[in-house]
Amino acid sequence: MRVRVSHEIKLAFSATARSLNLNLRLTPRSFESQYVLRWRVGVDLDATLKPREDAFGSVLHSLGWHRPVEAVTITASGEVETSDAVGVVRGAVDPLPTEMYLRASPLAQANAALRELADGVGPGETLERLHGLMASLHEELVFTPGLGGESPVSEAFALKKGGAADFAHAFVACARGWGVPARLVTGYLVADAPQETTEMFAWAEALSPGLGWVAFDAVHDLCPNDRYVRVAVGLDATDAAPVRSWINSGETAVTASLRVEQATAQGQN
Repeated sequence: MRVRVSHEIKLAFSATARSLNLNLRLTPRSFESQYVLRWRVGVDLDATLKPREDAFGSVLHSLGWHRPVEAVTITASGEVETSDAVGVVRGAVDPLPTEMYLRASPLAQANAALRELADGVGPGETLERLHGLMASLHEELVFTPGLGGESPVSEAFALKKGGAADFAHAFVACARGWGVPARLVTGYLVADAPQETTEMFAWAEALSPGLGWVAFDAVHDLCPNDRYVRVAVGLDATDAAPVRSWINSGETAVTASLRVEQATAQGQN
């Protein structure tokens, strides 16, 4: 599938900021089932974004602005060719040892309630249990777009609802509790019907013996296919946040628009 993305994020500051620092993780990378045809990230400031690879292998663009600024608009757009690998991730940049993804992280820690759900999955091969965990979380939680992802997953689990990052955090926390390396992924998802939204999607990846990293989307109870564009990974959503900003004073209001769709036949010529 050829996927077209148009993403705009505006940061407006309550008081004129004297300086601004940005970290942007908005750029997908090519691997076996995903090929980036074209991609551009930009800002409406007279400044150059500096690209590099972060510790997790994600593309990170950074910017330091040391003049007064009241607002900044960030854009990311491009096209990506994807294929359905039934969730298996092969050939992705992966600089860290897998053991790193067993580490506890602030937003993805299992409490007693999550451990009880994980224990209820029952015995079996690792891949079978991971599929069972995905199905259990899909049944247990109600997907609420725009909610959560910024607080420990135990809070969302207590409410029995959350955003995509909460579902991913719950999966990651339970998998790590089994001794299975797991991580959160942010990216773009082509919806069943064309629509405009305001936020990126999130899912999880876990290490399956013999297969390597496999992706799991507990929101939809499926392994990501060619409708998913993988962008960034981390121990939890903090590491893979699309935008992180620092200003020297005031509050920041964030507005965004995002359109992810299958490219039309005309657009592919």
